[in-house]
Amino acid sequence: MVVLNKIYTRSGDDGTTALGSGDRVPKHHARIWAYGTVDETNAAIGMARLELVDGYGHVSKMLERIQNDLFDLGADLCVPETGEDNQGAALRIVKTQVDRLEAEIDELNDELEPLRSFVLPGGTRAAAALHVARTISRRAERLMAELASMGDETVGEAALHYINRLSDFLFVASRYVNDKGKADILWTPGENR
Repeated sequence: MVVLNKIYTRSGDDGTTALGSGDRVPKHHARIWAYGTVDETNAAIGMARLELVDGYGHVSKMLERIQNDLFDLGADLCVPETGEDNQGAALRIVKTQVDRLEAEIDELNDELEPLRSFVLPGGTRAAAALHVARTISRRAERLMAELASMGDETVGEAALHYINRLSDFLFVASRYVNDKGKADILWTPGENR
């Protein structure tokens, strides 16, 4: 269990922060950008959940599970994998979380008509909010991929798979809460030429 008795410590006043491993890094370190953007994604999902109206309680429950997973993902990212093995103590994203996300994508998508064009973010307030969360999650994914590509940094494979599926989930969920796609606004290529 996490216990937070004191919120400020002053230890970051010098522009550094502690990773879960205890190592201190600059607050602008690529790892901090990655898990900070995961946190931003989580906050955007929380705002989107406030926009869900009657009939979408099951989508809100899916999003609540995702919010918990995003805390797991942040914990995963804040303790770099070292290859040694105190790793059993570190919380990691696992394949079953990715599998659940894929199953929920399929569950929602099964009720949608196939797309014939790209969708403009909008329609309902809930759908627009989910699109904002989707774009933030894509930024988190880019930052995680960049971190993983650095020679001296690691990101777990399941964590990368999870963040990639998350934006797919948020896209499908946005269509689902847009009256199962009926309120989608489709892109018309070259419409304003």
